[in-house]
Amino acid sequence: MYILGIESSCDETAASVILVAKDKKLNVLSNVISSQIEIHKKYYGVVPEVAAREHVLNVIPVVNEALEKAGIKPADLSALAVTAGPGLVTSLIIGGETARVLACAWKKPLITVNHIEGHICANFILPKEKIHFPALVLTVSGGHTNLVLMTDYLKYEIIAETLDDAAGEAYDKGAKMMDLGYPGGPIVAGYANDYLKANNGTAPKSDIVLPRPMLTSPNLNFSFSGLKTALLYQLKKDKNWKKRIPEYCYEYQQAILETLIGKTIKAAKKYKVKTIMLSGGVSANSELRRQMNDAIIDRVPEVAFSVPAMAYTTDNAAMIAAAGYFKYAKKQFTPWDEFKVDCNISFD
Repeated sequence: MYILGIESSCDETAASVILVAKDKKLNVLSNVISSQIEIHKKYYGVVPEVAAREHVLNVIPVVNEALEKAGIKPADLSALAVTAGPGLVTSLIIGGETARVLACAWKKPLITVNHIEGHICANFILPKEKIHFPALVLTVSGGHTNLVLMTDYLKYEIIAETLDDAAGEAYDKGAKMMDLGYPGGPIVAGYANDYLKANNGTAPKSDIVLPRPMLTSPNLNFSFSGLKTALLYQLKKDKNWKKRIPEYCYEYQQAILETLIGKTIKAAKKYKVKTIMLSGGVSANSELRRQMNDAIIDRVPEVAFSVPAMAYTTDNAAMIAAAGYFKYAKKQFTPWDEFKVDCNISFD
């Protein structure tokens, strides 16, 4: 079984072909991504109209390249899976309409996928160990931060989400305050790692004090807007902050990571899960992976830990194709003439 996935929810135009083997393992035959990061860098964020125009230029070449690299023809496909939301509506329309027309022309089933669902399903692409349910997923990216309880494949319940900014957005805006560039996550993480290395792996006590927002609150929700404000006030008070960029990045990242990890462990205990998974672009952060693993071993050692391969953490189409397979198995198809994008699409 071959499934073509198409992803265009933000600023990456992506297409991927996965082969579903007889043992149900998901093998990625191609994973093509055309990134727009260099275009949007000067704006410190994604400009929707610019992103949509780039998708128009790139989507067909990317699909053709994915098929060519996979060594198959459209006739070999079992289905097409495409991101229907959430995301930037103009970007979603380009990928969605492309998939809709191709499904009609090629006479193949069309499968619509929730973008967050795709990130979650990246964990099922050749996992190192079998994932056991119930599982808890920390989904953390530029636009989303939530905790999702999975009781089985395609069965989700959002048990916590951010009340304002997502963690990835906090990284971007923190980097912008310090004039570090875009995207902020890898830049802040890089400076934080430099700070640790300069201090032999142990951060000395600092006078930079930043909150761990809602970490001790009775609910599991997140909030990062106050953390950004706290960083702004710290920078305004410190006339020498430009000489302390690595230290500020370390402290800022730790505030984000300790909040994410603390809430996740609390949820794992409450719901008695068997597996904790990471998903989303920020799941590529090496410190998040390391510190989450350490926290699980220390506080919930009976729980397994699963992370997707690095290639499937940021926006990509392999994850959409993977989610498409699980929907294909349950015959959850969308008639091509009823397809529409939905920025508020649910997991259902």
